[in-house]
Amino acid sequence: MIGTSVARKEDPRLLTGRGTFVDDLTFPGTVHMAFVRSDRPHARILSVDSEGARARNGVLGVWSSADLAGIPGLPTVPGMLRPCLATGEVRFVGEPVAVVVASDGYLVADAAADVVVEYDTLPSVGSVEDAVAPGAPVVLDGLPGNVVVEQALSPDDAEAELAASAHRLQLHLVNQRCAAVPLEPTAALADWNAGGLSLYATVQTPHGLRNAVAALFGLTQHEVRVVAPDVGGGFGARAGLYPEYLLVCELSRRLGRPVKYTETRSENLVSMTHGRAQVHDLDVGFDDDGHITAVRALITQDVGGWPDPLGLALPSFTSMMLGGCYRIPKIAPTFRCVTTNTTPVSAYRGAGRPEASFAIERVMDTVADELGLDPIEVRRRNFIQPEQMPYSTQFEGIVYDEADYPHTLDLLLRQVGYDKLRGEQAARREDPRATLLGIGFSTFVELGGFGPSPLAEQMGMIGGWESAKVRLNPDGTAVVTVGTSPHGQGHETAFAQIVSDVLAIPMDQINVLHGDTATVQEGIGTLGSRGIAVGGNAVFKAAGKVRDKALRIAAHLLEADPADVEFIDGRFQVRGSQAPGLDLPQIALASLKPHRLPPDIEMGLDETAHHEPANLTYPSGAHCCVVEVDRDTGRVDVVRYVAVDDCGTVINPLLARGQVEGGVAQGIAQALYEQVTYAEDGQPLAATLVGYTLPSAMELPAYETSHHQTPTSFNPLGAKGLGESGATAAPQAVVNAVVDALRHLGVRNIDMPCTPEKVWRAINSAERPADGSAR
Repeated sequence: MIGTSVARKEDPRLLTGRGTFVDDLTFPGTVHMAFVRSDRPHARILSVDSEGARARNGVLGVWSSADLAGIPGLPTVPGMLRPCLATGEVRFVGEPVAVVVASDGYLVADAAADVVVEYDTLPSVGSVEDAVAPGAPVVLDGLPGNVVVEQALSPDDAEAELAASAHRLQLHLVNQRCAAVPLEPTAALADWNAGGLSLYATVQTPHGLRNAVAALFGLTQHEVRVVAPDVGGGFGARAGLYPEYLLVCELSRRLGRPVKYTETRSENLVSMTHGRAQVHDLDVGFDDDGHITAVRALITQDVGGWPDPLGLALPSFTSMMLGGCYRIPKIAPTFRCVTTNTTPVSAYRGAGRPEASFAIERVMDTVADELGLDPIEVRRRNFIQPEQMPYSTQFEGIVYDEADYPHTLDLLLRQVGYDKLRGEQAARREDPRATLLGIGFSTFVELGGFGPSPLAEQMGMIGGWESAKVRLNPDGTAVVTVGTSPHGQGHETAFAQIVSDVLAIPMDQINVLHGDTATVQEGIGTLGSRGIAVGGNAVFKAAGKVRDKALRIAAHLLEADPADVEFIDGRFQVRGSQAPGLDLPQIALASLKPHRLPPDIEMGLDETAHHEPANLTYPSGAHCCVVEVDRDTGRVDVVRYVAVDDCGTVINPLLARGQVEGGVAQGIAQALYEQVTYAEDGQPLAATLVGYTLPSAMELPAYETSHHQTPTSFNPLGAKGLGESGATAAPQAVVNAVVDALRHLGVRNIDMPCTPEKVWRAINSAERPADGSAR
């Protein structure tokens, strides 16, 4: 079954409305919670008047921070805790100030609107440029400034290598702030009663949330149950801890009733953590042939008003992956994390690696332009070669696994018809009535299979391993419990395929369970492209342990040496014997009959396995984007997108295609449409989907995807992960294509998103080519 396209087992339930999401759940006596959120970027709270809300029939209470003394805070910068409700000051629009509970969802929304908060507006900063300016208002009291972390990841600044280079260029690149916009907003339902605390939440890491909630409330872990039912998307933004989760628990404890919270879309856009929000200042040295000799980078990360621990780590991932799939003798990154009066920033599909890939791929195209070389040739001259794998970068622990970057690019070029595209581009430039054609490339490598445990522990996780349990019922059907928690990835299908492949059990006889800390063994969760690369390997190991034990039982029943028994097409047979042997259901039933077992084997076929990654994995690929640019309006249309990915072993090509296409869609959206914008003072300008532009299917192309499989030696399945590759590859492929379309006009860079206005301005501010040809 491994390598076979199988339709998702999950889809019939979800497509027919039989999924169970948090908001579908209601327990007897459930009441509803809503927030009063700050409408100021930075202000002192003078008073909270809740009399109007309390007067409504059906309102059970209104609480501000003064009413919830003792409720735990959330981790942020070292030495500080973020309060669940703003205490004294608000630091971004959308920060919770008060919370209301009422008998139904409509009433509680009206009651929250009745709460009046009086503020004294304070000076604020809405951008990192303003936040690092001399005399800027300090976002977090008690700190000397807004730079909360600053670190150099190289012993020197590479000035010697840069100065010795034949050529040198500087690039200022902006990776704009994006919103995750999952289909399902944040939702939570808590029921704290005499039997303990149950929390149903839209979360990617149920056990991690369980452990955090237990620790913060002073409970033992067995007193807390966290359930992640069907979850409508995550994209990394659900990997952290939110005030909503803690408040719904605390109010359930106080009221003695289940309390439910469901976020609105407008709340989601200002309260759920944002992503990207990096600015790169690059200094690049290179020789006459286009070989990169050195890169110096200053990475400035906007972390918002209350820094998230994972958000503080994003620029370190960017720094370590800044070399991409190229041999660069010296890389000298320095990063700084800067607070602003904006929504906090954390992980978003790729979490620091797409930013690195964008930077080095823009460097490759810019170097090619400076030297008059084809961007493909510059990439070829700098590639790490397959015989150099595994390849140790200059950063400790970053060792690339097996890949063949040149061959992947060759496969892409054959598929796109590169020479023909260049010919068409030249012809269009000569025709003033034709739209301009641009061709952009992205040859990338990213970091996947998140682990190993020493790295995960630095991120506050219990470890980087993953767990799986495979249990056979007496009839030979299987129940698989996994520590990962899917939210669209298709784990129920992919993990069933792995078990089916190992044990020859039909897919429809395998049930995969996840997301409930009361029934699933301790797990880490789903993030960092670790579902298959780590979780899948745990499933593979657990199924293998079941098979090995079943073989020993079969050997005993067949009166043969285990070394002489083989497992073929679901049956255990003595090698060379014509006897029919025993099938797996027979062995499963026999495993529960102690009198039929050898004395050294325990009853049952029920095995648990953990997979601890030996190293991170490194998915890679080569993507090409072809765009048309309207000369008169600046409109950009993606007319073709071709992707060749290497994620190692592909478990299910259909699921793999979906992962690539979904990630590419988000990458195209970042390149052309999406941006969370703020006024100078931090007032959001895109707080609804009217102001925050998302593409529909009409704006996206038909994708051409394929895979070049180079299995990694870092895990038994040879899988590298794929969930973030599309989002890592696409932004620079699109931007490189847009800039390529305008290169003959002297355009060298356009910051994302490449909106029609930006592109139109670039066209109309560019000088006419020296040969006098039409734009």
